[in-house]
Amino acid sequence: MAGLIRKSLDSPEETRPFEGGTGQLQLVNMEAGGVGRATFLPGWRWSEHVKPIAKTDSCQASHMGYFISGRMKVVMDDGEEMEYGPGDFGIMPPGHDAWILGDEPCVVIDWQGFADYAKR
Repeated sequence: MAGLIRKSLDSPEETRPFEGGTGQLQLVNMEAGGVGRATFLPGWRWSEHVKPIAKTDSCQASHMGYFISGRMKVVMDDGEEMEYGPGDFGIMPPGHDAWILGDEPCVVIDWQGFADYAKR
């Protein structure tokens, strides 16, 4: 047994900024994989602020996360779309674009798709 482990997203092991100063990903690495807290500022859009980093046509990360604040619209490559907000749990398979709705930062905790997200 490994024993107790304590890590904090307030003291992340890695911080990855998005293009244009539109937010950041704070990451801690756990044995089961990376856990991240992303802050997406108003005006953020994956296709504008992460696509230049990822170098793919759409986001190819598979996300499983919890929305703390703000609102995000996600549109899959096949046209399916959904809006997420505070208190929502979301699963997003690879192949999507996303953007922030409104004037409030969107904060998401993700324990599946952030290990390689926005990695330069």
